[in-house]
Amino acid sequence: MKKVAVYGSRRQSAYADSILKLLRNLVLSGVDVYMHDKLYRHLTDELGLTLPGVAVAPGRFADMGHVDMVLSIGGDGTFLRTAAWVGDCETPILGINTGHLGYLAPLPVDSAPGFVDAMLAGDYSVERRALAAVSAPKVYGWPYALNEVVVSKDDSVSMIAAATRLDDQELAVYKADGLIVATPTGSTAYNMSAGGPIVQPTAPVWVVTPIAAHSLAMRPMVVDNDVSISIRVDGRGHTFRLSLDGRSTTLPMGTEITVTRAPFDVLVVQPRACGFPAVLRDKLQFV
Repeated sequence: MKKVAVYGSRRQSAYADSILKLLRNLVLSGVDVYMHDKLYRHLTDELGLTLPGVAVAPGRFADMGHVDMVLSIGGDGTFLRTAAWVGDCETPILGINTGHLGYLAPLPVDSAPGFVDAMLAGDYSVERRALAAVSAPKVYGWPYALNEVVVSKDDSVSMIAAATRLDDQELAVYKADGLIVATPTGSTAYNMSAGGPIVQPTAPVWVVTPIAAHSLAMRPMVVDNDVSISIRVDGRGHTFRLSLDGRSTTLPMGTEITVTRAPFDVLVVQPRACGFPAVLRDKLQFV
């Protein structure tokens, strides 16, 4: 391992010592370390830290050339932003947890400095995670979602009617507060809160889950992720909300969006002791 990039949230004062140890161990091991500008400025300008051997990454991730691994320091939200930064480069991302649940960031920050030897030895696995690609008249920024795509009502609307098709076949008109199309990675996010199933994150499926459906017949459904999911949203109001991993925009009623599988994946680094079953047992307190 020769080059590592680091991305992180700008709330790291409580974890500065562990982050410094991690960076020092990487630099002393001969690894070139590049850090996203916002995190670098937070650590140096706001926290007053010195980062010997750490360079500021260029604005575009692809401009760094080949990177062996990206370290995402924060929680699951930070991991989602890291994935957007990496884009379609398919560089493996290791989530280092300074947040709360940490399904995507299972490695505790205090354990990260000791994980450097395992990184250098290749003692970890890498999982491919599918992304949802969204086609709509107006999508700001990155048109992909690692967790979920959500159509939902505005505050002034009682409900929406989401006419949904799988490829060219009509599925249902979901009359509900909203509709979630979750990836397997996102099955433990909004989908789970809305009553959808937990899915093995490498399974080749989407989960379609209504939010507060107005009929008990409208149940969560698991479908093949090779299908194209088309959703036309109507309702009594003028607009509805479209969210991709929490990044929201407002669209007019009558708009149709399409969800397909992205042509690239997000590569997630899994330390040997932090596989999906272990994370579920820990975070959901399975007994």
